[in-house]
Amino acid sequence: MIDIDDLVQRVAIRAASDNEALPPPVGDDQIAEAEEQLGFALHPLLARLYREVANGGFGPDYRLLPLSGPGSSIAGEYLTRRVASLGVEHPQWPEGIVPILTWGCAMYAGVDCLSEDGQVLLFEPNPYSGGAWEQCWFLDSASLAAWLETWLAGTGWFEEDAFDRDDVVEPQAWDQAASRLTSGA
Repeated sequence: MIDIDDLVQRVAIRAASDNEALPPPVGDDQIAEAEEQLGFALHPLLARLYREVANGGFGPDYRLLPLSGPGSSIAGEYLTRRVASLGVEHPQWPEGIVPILTWGCAMYAGVDCLSEDGQVLLFEPNPYSGGAWEQCWFLDSASLAAWLETWLAGTGWFEEDAFDRDDVVEPQAWDQAASRLTSGA
């Protein structure tokens, strides 16, 4: 079992060592405001990262988005995608999954705030050819804590040398995609 206090501390240390000027962490009022905009609570570990580490700007590759505010943010990206998914035959973005970072090429990592462990999902829309979007959703990690551990260890599929290693676990099709895409549409 992962010690969450220790994990948050190690993430903070890595974030500070990787970045000369991290944005300051957010306060409880900013968390509450974002949760009101989203319509649900952030996963507790995700909220702690924003409250105790920084308002984005750390993590793998393109780094975590800010929680809210002008420009690209968790709240803004989620609301844009959810609005576009409401009332359409084939919704693209499930309720409760906040995009936490972009991988580029329209791909996102998202945290399922409705799952107990905060599953981390990969949205990869590039092979989309019409119809349902379920084939564009992948389970990256069973929990946000495990995903962070992978980043800290440098063993994620997203690492530069990942294709040279035999032990990399690649995202697998998300078996809940079809039901989650239609449940909140």
